[in-house]
Amino acid sequence: MTEISEVFIGKKPFMNYVTAVVMQFNSGSKVTFVKARGQHISRAVDVAEVVKNRFVKDIEVKEVKIGSQDFESEGRKIRVSTIEIALGK
Repeated sequence: MTEISEVFIGKKPFMNYVTAVVMQFNSGSKVTFVKARGQHISRAVDVAEVVKNRFVKDIEVKEVKIGSQDFESEGRKIRVSTIEIALGK
């Protein structure tokens, strides 16, 4: 397993993402990035906090990056907020 992994947050049930992050650490990952866009940002923060406080006690939030992405949808320019939370041992 690589030492760095990513989990992208979307519409699946909350615990699926918590389980995915925990599994990344259990399989040898040193740093896992929890990433989300738009309305899923709050869910990404919740996933990171639940993993850190309830499941993997020896990890910490290493870094948080925020930003935005521009793209076109149906001829309109749209800007969506993004977050990237680095969890590591």
